[in-house]
Amino acid sequence: MVSQTTSCSWHTLPTEMKLAIIDALGADDVKSFSTVDQRTYQACVPSQFKKVKLHNFEALQSFLENVPRSYCSHIEDLELCTKSDDKFAAPIPARVRADAVIALLLASPRIHTLVLRVYGSLDKSVITPFPFLYNLKRLSLSNCGDEKRTPLSERLAVSIAASTRNLEELSLDRITRSRLHAPELEGVFPFIPLAVNDEDISDHPILGSELSLPSLLRIPSLRKLTIRDTHLGDARWTSIHVACRLEVLDLGSCYHEDGDINTLCTERIMAVVGRTVNEFSLTAAVSDSVFSEPSVTPLQRLRKLHITPFFPVDSVVETMANLAGSPVERISVQCFADDMVDVCTALEDFLTLRVERGRSFYQQLQRIHVIVTAPDDDMSAPTEEENRERIAAARHLQDYCRDLHLSSVVDKLAAKAASLGGGRSNVTSFTDAKRYHTKGRSMTL
Repeated sequence: MVSQTTSCSWHTLPTEMKLAIIDALGADDVKSFSTVDQRTYQACVPSQFKKVKLHNFEALQSFLENVPRSYCSHIEDLELCTKSDDKFAAPIPARVRADAVIALLLASPRIHTLVLRVYGSLDKSVITPFPFLYNLKRLSLSNCGDEKRTPLSERLAVSIAASTRNLEELSLDRITRSRLHAPELEGVFPFIPLAVNDEDISDHPILGSELSLPSLLRIPSLRKLTIRDTHLGDARWTSIHVACRLEVLDLGSCYHEDGDINTLCTERIMAVVGRTVNEFSLTAAVSDSVFSEPSVTPLQRLRKLHITPFFPVDSVVETMANLAGSPVERISVQCFADDMVDVCTALEDFLTLRVERGRSFYQQLQRIHVIVTAPDDDMSAPTEEENRERIAAARHLQDYCRDLHLSSVVDKLAAKAASLGGGRSNVTSFTDAKRYHTKGRSMTL
C-alpha cells in the first residue's frame, strides 16, 4: 500500500495555527516573514505590535501619524518617553505632550504594562484614559527631567494610579511632593523641591482631594509598590487607612535628606504595611530593634530581603540583626564593584553573628546572593590586584556559606550593561528586574 501525504499552503491554515506559528518565531524572523505578502503581513501585526517602545516625543508623534489606530489594539506592553530629542525645537506645551499620550492610550485598550517616563510637566488631562484601561496591571511613572524646573507632582501620580481600576504593581521614581500637601517643607533646609499649581487636579471619587503619596495604600488591588528617589517624610503614612495587601515593597532613599531621616521614613512605612509583605528591598538602614523580635515585628511574612547598591555598607550587619524577627529565607545584596570586598566581609560578619546567636537567629535562611554592578561613570577596568582581592572575597564568602549549609551565588554585571540609559535609575532593583518582562516581539522607534 502506498501512503499519501496531503500538503497545504500557508494561506489555507486556520488563523489560530498561523498565529501560533508566528508567535514561535524570533523578532527578526517575524519581520522577514511579514514581507512575504499583504495577508502574511496582517497575520504578523499582532506579534509585531505586542510590545512597543517609543524613546522620545518625536517617536511618539511619528507612531501616531503613521501607524493605523487599529494596530494599537494589539499593544500589551508599552514604554514611552515624552522627552524631545530636538534640542533646537521650541518647548512643547504640557497640553500637547498630554494629548499625544492620551491618543495612544485610548487606542490601546489591551495594555497590561505601561512604563511612562515624563520629561517636563504633563497636563492634568493625561489622567483621562486611565479609568478605561481595564487590563493595565503594571504601571511605572518616572521623571526623567530636572525635578526643580519640571517636577512630576505627587498629586498627578497618585491620581493616575488611583484611576487605574485593576492596578497591581506600581513603580514611582523621582516624584515631587506637592506644596499643597507639604507646606511645612517650603523654604526650609534642605530645601526639598515642591510642585506648585497642581491644586486644580480634580478630586478622585474615592480619595477625594487627599492625593498625597500615602493615599496609594488606599488602592485595594495594589500588591507591589516601588518608590525611589522620592521624599517619603509625609506624616500621613502612619495614619492612613491601609486598604491594600502589599506583597512586595521596594523603598529607595531621598537624595535631599540624610541617612537618619531616610531610615526614619523607611521604618515608618515598614511598620504600616509590613504585615503582608513577603519581599522587601532596602536602600536605607534599619535601626529600630522592634523588627528584631518575632513576636512584635510588623514583618511577620518577610521571606526575601534585598539590599541595593546605595545602602550604606557599614550598616549591613546592624540592619540584618534588626530584621531578625522575620522568617527571611533569601538575602540578596547588589553592590558596586568597588564595594564588593567590603560587602562580602560584612556578610561574613553577619554569618558569624548568626553562629554566635544560635539556631533561632535567622533559622530559616537558605541562600545569600551577591550581584556586583558598576556605576555609570566608572568604565575603567580593575587592576590585577583588585581582581584578586574580589575573587578571594567571593570565594571566602561562598566557602563560609557552604560550611553553614547555605547556598550562595556571586554574580557580576558588565559595566557596559549597567551604564545603559544614564542616571541613577540605571541600577535595576531586584524586584524591578523581574517585574516588567514580557514575552514577544518589540516594536521600537
